[in-house]
Amino acid sequence: MAKPVVEKDRVVIRFAGDSGDGMQLTGDRFTSATAVLGNDLATLPDFPAEIRAPAGTVHGVSAFQIQFASEDITTPGDHPDVLVAMNPAALRAELKLVRPGATIIVNEDAFTQRNLERAGYTSNPLTDGSLDAYQVYRVPMTSITVRAVEELGLTRKEAERAKNMFALGLVSWMFGRPPEVTLDWLQRKFGDKPQIYDANVAAFRAGYNFGETTELFAQRYEVKPAPAEPGTYRNISGAAALAWGLLAAAERSGLRLFYASYPITPASELLHELSRLKNFGVITLQAEDEIAAAGMALGASFAGDLGVTGTSGPGMDLKAETIGLAVALELPLVVVDVQRAGPSTGMPTKTEQSDLLLALFGRHGESPIPVVAARSPSHCFEAALEAVRIAIEYRTPVILLADTFLANSSEPWRIPEVEDLPRIDPDFATAPNAGREFMPYLRDERLRRPWALPGTPGLRHRIGGLEKDEAGQISYDPENHQRMTELRAAKVARIAEDIPPLEVDDPDGDAEPLARGRGSSHGAIRAAARRVRERGRKVATAHLVHLNPFPRNTGEVVRRYPKVLIPEMNMGQLALLIRARYLVDARTVAKVKGLPFFAEELEDAMMKVMDE
Repeated sequence: MAKPVVEKDRVVIRFAGDSGDGMQLTGDRFTSATAVLGNDLATLPDFPAEIRAPAGTVHGVSAFQIQFASEDITTPGDHPDVLVAMNPAALRAELKLVRPGATIIVNEDAFTQRNLERAGYTSNPLTDGSLDAYQVYRVPMTSITVRAVEELGLTRKEAERAKNMFALGLVSWMFGRPPEVTLDWLQRKFGDKPQIYDANVAAFRAGYNFGETTELFAQRYEVKPAPAEPGTYRNISGAAALAWGLLAAAERSGLRLFYASYPITPASELLHELSRLKNFGVITLQAEDEIAAAGMALGASFAGDLGVTGTSGPGMDLKAETIGLAVALELPLVVVDVQRAGPSTGMPTKTEQSDLLLALFGRHGESPIPVVAARSPSHCFEAALEAVRIAIEYRTPVILLADTFLANSSEPWRIPEVEDLPRIDPDFATAPNAGREFMPYLRDERLRRPWALPGTPGLRHRIGGLEKDEAGQISYDPENHQRMTELRAAKVARIAEDIPPLEVDDPDGDAEPLARGRGSSHGAIRAAARRVRERGRKVATAHLVHLNPFPRNTGEVVRRYPKVLIPEMNMGQLALLIRARYLVDARTVAKVKGLPFFAEELEDAMMKVMDE
């Protein structure tokens, strides 16, 4: 008899295991099947910082969390409803996140005495009563997987590698994910390696059939599709959205995209994504170091390409001098900073938002530049377009801030129509701009200098980091330096006239507190505000995308509310700027744990402020 199906509005699942157990792949495949069904979703990959921690230890646990729902969601969820733990270390590392009463599915075969000791257990949690508050399913995943593939001639070690596919099959059955999505992917991935393909398919089917036939699971679950605007959708990660946004900007500006970077976690995925787009004319170059990457990208801009470089915090330190040179040269350059926890090496696989002050002020001399921040994985596409637009139209380097959470997470994305994307005009100089003489730093009404490509007849000019006058001649004149410094700052400030005003979500128009954020706190702020309003309280929200310059109405917005709450994954950098510039009592909700905000954290913070 078919097992009963229980309908749910939303579910949070967390897969966890050793870094060699394929949990990221398992989560990614489950996400793809979920996207096909039309659920709204948000994911949170959680990588260990160690490249290869000792197997079976807590330090080596890799996890992947997904929330999927029949309604709009904005976060990967606060606490898992289901935890799939492949070994004792995974259970020990992740149990603190799981809500009481949740479902825990464990690989029973992995709970040997040796593995328990490696994970730091003094007794077996499956038998000592410590899991009585949860619904625990003990499944011998390893042994069933080995039996399922035993006819394929694999060694036991090779066979055991497919146990993640067993887990995927079981959870896919449990939540009605279509098996065809995974089976088709396995064919594309391993079709030319029949033994590996057959083993993974056998393990996946064994997990799926186990859920259907065993008496251990009495029911399965269904989450209906979420309503969505008509259009073509795909699941997209932040890194992929950044890559496609940069490519779209290059296409809409008619420029060739040149991307140079040095491998650094977590920004390397952007290099990987762009390197797959060679058929669109994208040039990618893995440089010997961060300084060289920045110099190459700036050189490409000088030559008339769209020069882009990407990195994380430590690389930003090294690129600072070249970014300052781009300020002096007034050339387009986009610098993507995928922020991670610091200082120094810090926690390289964990998320943080601590580079804002670095982006704004982390150069010597007066060198203001625009800063744009993406707010969600799919918004990375729009943020990349905007960063390129500002860089090209205003002849300036632009820093585009993402973070580890955004780059690695994914969500559904409605693919835009190409003709709806804005055109970006490089407006190259073609003739002298001052009679018979070319003045490379003579400005137009937007305070932009001409972008003159090398080799253009009559437009030869000197470049370099020394201060210059309007004619491009090196100048140590104090009055000239004052004037040029003020002009460069005024040009950046003028961008505020060309960006949309800060939007406020205040349904009743009389909320007392304003929760204001930037970057990846967007989803958690929205989810928390929704919960607060469901409790009958009023809260307004606003989110900054442009961090330099701020939108023109920013001061008006923050002064409108008696209480301003700013959640940040740092110790209060944006709050510092808001307090200094607008003289309001902006309060910080600081989090520096290497994790994104949970909606319940911000819900509690909002309620606390309102109850004071």
